[in-house]
Amino acid sequence: MAVTDVASLLPLAAVAIPAVAIPLIYASRSNPTLREAWTFLAALGSLAVVVVMVRSPVTYVSSLGSLAGVELALRGDAAGLLFALLASTLWVVTSVYSVGYVRSLDEHDQTRYFAAFAGSIAATMGVALASNLLTLFVFYELLTLATYPLVVHAGTKAARAAGRTYVVYTLGGGVLAFAGILLVAVLAGTVAFVPGGIVELAASNSTLAQVAFVFLAVGFGVKAALIPLYKWLPTAMVAPTPVSGLLHAVAVVKSGVFALSRTVLYVFGPETMWDLGVGLPLAIAAAVTMVVAGLVGIRQDNLKRGLAYSTISQLSYIVLGLAIATPLAVFGALLHVVAHAFMKITLFFVAGIVAVETGEKYVSDLAGVGRRLPVTMTVFAIASAGLVGFPLVAGFVSKFTLVVGVAEGPAPVLVAAYLVAGLLKLLYFWPIVYAAFFGQRDGSTPASKHAFAPAHAPQGSYSSVSIAKSGSHATDGGEVATRFERVGWERRTMATETTSLMLVPILVTVGFAVLLGVIPGSLPFWDLAETVVAEVFG
Repeated sequence: MAVTDVASLLPLAAVAIPAVAIPLIYASRSNPTLREAWTFLAALGSLAVVVVMVRSPVTYVSSLGSLAGVELALRGDAAGLLFALLASTLWVVTSVYSVGYVRSLDEHDQTRYFAAFAGSIAATMGVALASNLLTLFVFYELLTLATYPLVVHAGTKAARAAGRTYVVYTLGGGVLAFAGILLVAVLAGTVAFVPGGIVELAASNSTLAQVAFVFLAVGFGVKAALIPLYKWLPTAMVAPTPVSGLLHAVAVVKSGVFALSRTVLYVFGPETMWDLGVGLPLAIAAAVTMVVAGLVGIRQDNLKRGLAYSTISQLSYIVLGLAIATPLAVFGALLHVVAHAFMKITLFFVAGIVAVETGEKYVSDLAGVGRRLPVTMTVFAIASAGLVGFPLVAGFVSKFTLVVGVAEGPAPVLVAAYLVAGLLKLLYFWPIVYAAFFGQRDGSTPASKHAFAPAHAPQGSYSSVSIAKSGSHATDGGEVATRFERVGWERRTMATETTSLMLVPILVTVGFAVLLGVIPGSLPFWDLAETVVAEVFG
């Protein structure tokens, strides 16, 4: 069925709504309730616009003018809408969680925090809906600038160092990506996204086309956290948990993966990529990253760093599927973009609840936490099972599809990487879950410790009640003041284990993960992924 492009302000609105929220949030700095209301309204408005585009039989296009003779435009095709729907949905959930989080820790600079979040989502929407490489690049770089204040939010020495690392890696990758875009423009005379690849590029000089692909793959591979370009991601875990959850499990890292998918599927095309001989090296890089990140991850005692290495591995699940580029592998990769997002953001949110309610951020200190936070840790167990690949959770559906799709491709031996990586996820997550529910806080039983992650050196601890009373600006990802002495894991109230503003979001995200595992076709993501495959492969 032919797709009809219709000029509309809807794609622009998806970007503009969160952008307009920035000055409104700053203007409401003296009224926290109004400031949070603007955040919620912007998140809901952006989601509503995306839903309208998803449900429409036509493809909406917004022109943004031109730059260097190239039209800048936003276009709501299937691939873009899949990413935009994912990011806008999770922004709504994260907005609720963020309010509970910053209130619980009495975070400093909350206005700047919410404004930077809105700017980051605006840039993410631009990346998702970009109609060509140049438009994507503009928003891709804006995303780096918008997220920097969130990475350094804690204001500590570690946060500033992480911010420097983040900027060097991501802006450096942007320079390479821009070089690739220029080379594509010279070789093909266009930087437009064409399903199945640009014909003129396939007929161009093969050596220069290979160079262009390498520039784009490496440049976008920075945010996709491919080896050896991944070290910024664990370092950036000093950011507050909502930032780690949405931006480092969805928006930032997925913008890198999404840009790679545009390169593979809409610039070079699967056939040209393999004809040029660049598909296999990309696949091998993804497979190596998948396994190495898993090996490093099981040795992490800091919970958020362990989750970060898991993210690095899981991103390569997607990249490997894109590199092999069979229809089923691409379909599985697109499904895993969604499945991983819901599961990983759930795990980060749980880490935040644990930090807020118990003051703990190390795996070696979590023995028995499941008895203090039973609902929270049960949610953690379900999302972990999904990342491992257990049935009835979204990760099983996407991973099974990826395995079958890669097995059908030109390098079926790389299926082993999925199996090894899945085992490594099990070796990391299961000991955490077991210790949380069956371990003893005095460490008197083997169940109290992680089997592979060595315990950190004792640094003192604190209670969430102490933080609330102190007015400290401590966050779970920053330098935690050590003057707080443990007074026990205290409940917020006798009836609940944490505030509903934090508990409800994890129930929503894990609910989506289970829904996608049990009835994967019940949400629009499935149909959008099928449409992308049909466009690219015919």
